[in-house]
Amino acid sequence: MKLTKIAAIAASLSLTAGAVQAGTLADVQARGELNCIVTTGLAGFAAPDDSGRWEGFDVDFCRAVAAAVLGDGDKVKFVPSTGKTRFTLLNSGEGDILFRNTTETMSRDADLKLTFLPVNYYDGQGFLIRKSLGVSSAKDLNGASVCIQTGTTTELNLADYFRANGMSYEPVNIETNEEGIANYSGNRCDVYTTDASGLASTRAALDNPDDHMLLPEIISKEPLGGAVRQGDEEWADVGKWVVNALIVAEELGVTKDNAAEMASAAGDNPSINRLLGTEGDMGAMIGLDAGWALRAIQNAGNYGEIFDANIGPSTPLALERGLNASWRDGGILYAAPVR
Repeated sequence: MKLTKIAAIAASLSLTAGAVQAGTLADVQARGELNCIVTTGLAGFAAPDDSGRWEGFDVDFCRAVAAAVLGDGDKVKFVPSTGKTRFTLLNSGEGDILFRNTTETMSRDADLKLTFLPVNYYDGQGFLIRKSLGVSSAKDLNGASVCIQTGTTTELNLADYFRANGMSYEPVNIETNEEGIANYSGNRCDVYTTDASGLASTRAALDNPDDHMLLPEIISKEPLGGAVRQGDEEWADVGKWVVNALIVAEELGVTKDNAAEMASAAGDNPSINRLLGTEGDMGAMIGLDAGWALRAIQNAGNYGEIFDANIGPSTPLALERGLNASWRDGGILYAAPVR
């Protein structure tokens, strides 16, 4: 009788372990759609166009994951979130993955139980002001009113910076970038502070961008990247290696346009062959088929293509690669090898 009970318990535990192991990847595949958490709207990073189609830097990473997992980069439901709601949406299961200009920090990793994916944008916090104020340094902002998104590292960095420099400020709390633009444009704050990339997006959206400037100070490190819930290593591996694959693709010269040809030719470069699934069995290691990375690249392009198309020098944001250039070109963007 005891043996029967033990066997029943063991069988139950085995089923439970199997269910846990199946996790998010199986859920997404069964649903046929990826729920990807993004910002409520930040031009260049994530925002719906005039027809309602989401586009942007973060959006392309969502689509790359969908292409790798589901075979179609359009099989994405975008879940808009604020700085306050993004982690709740992720941990409650309303989103499968988060790509929302989010900074990796120790407390978010350990306390909020998130697993961060590789950094896909190295950023830092800055200040946007009107040129008419005649301010040339952040150290001249004593007593200024500052628009700031609540529930962000930006809020904490601002307090630290002003305290360290013996200055005071008046916070004007906002929850979305749209609110920030409205308050700043309406002169309800002297300064808008957030990640420098976000400020470039905000400046480009103003009626007269040339009337505004970013101050030279960058007051923080903001390693931005995707995140998933802790406890599902298989799903974390999927997100991690899709990001790595897009970075590696740029290093190897694999683009949206030539990826299929390179895969069919199966040339002499083993790194390219492993990436595109013509050598080895890399996809099986993360629960996917051999063409996972090929589809991600064909859908979104490599990292450089994603950057240039959404936020690069020829876009309204006009951002240079800077730290986000490949390590081979003097930047610090560096991906683990697919091997």
